[in-house]
Amino acid sequence: MGWLKRRPRIGHFARLDAAAFPAFEPGTVWLVGAGPGAPGLISLLGYYALGEADLVVYDALVSENLLSFASKDAEKIHAGKRGGKPSPKQADISLKLIEWAKAGKRVLRLKGGDPFMFGRGGEEAMALARAGVKFRIVPGISSGLGGLAYAGIPVTHRDTNQAVIFLTGHDETGAMPQAVDWDAIANAAPVIVMFMAVKHLGAIAEKLIAAGRDPADRMAIVSNAALPAQSVLETTLGRAGGLGDEVPTPAIIVLGPVSAYREVLDWYVGDLRSNPLG
Repeated sequence: MGWLKRRPRIGHFARLDAAAFPAFEPGTVWLVGAGPGAPGLISLLGYYALGEADLVVYDALVSENLLSFASKDAEKIHAGKRGGKPSPKQADISLKLIEWAKAGKRVLRLKGGDPFMFGRGGEEAMALARAGVKFRIVPGISSGLGGLAYAGIPVTHRDTNQAVIFLTGHDETGAMPQAVDWDAIANAAPVIVMFMAVKHLGAIAEKLIAAGRDPADRMAIVSNAALPAQSVLETTLGRAGGLGDEVPTPAIIVLGPVSAYREVLDWYVGDLRSNPLG
């Protein structure tokens, strides 16, 4: 397809060199959302921050392709968390961000998806605020929106739902969340989007069904969203508990009628997956 080979207009991105971006001052921290996977989904402010930062502290789901946009002089430090694997403690990450900022560094905290959507960015920002460290929040495209869009699933559609629930699949200990009122949420919205829920999906399904959710409800599980390795498993709530190790992670899960739109809207296929920017 010829249009896939078309280069950007000459000078189009060069115009950003003269753009009035906000100053990334020494001694400050920017908490930036990297988006759901594809490097091209980072915001302009996020891309600018990568070029300005002295130190990039990045999560497990941030790709090497995106990190390559950082300044060649920037130090890159992995601070990612993955379920069941050794991970730095959240309190230690927050303390290091404060320490580096007070040492005069321009610190970029780069988080998959959006920093404030189950990304613990709020905790880090609170720690910075208490320590008197100036910070900026740069929102990102959440996998609960962008990741589903890359699978051809609109999180809302006026013919199916006027509400959606976002749910995390585990608490700070890694266990199934105990503070969730399953009876309340089971039928509160036609669509439920679940983050980090593969490990406890069977137990979550049991809770929702016991609270009155229809076992025949459609479910789609999008793994490696917005990346060339993306895969989608379509099932039902009642069958979710038997999937076992069939589901690659990371994955975003959507329960409800919107996954039916994939039959028409499944656009991220074929040659479109060959572009590393998304």
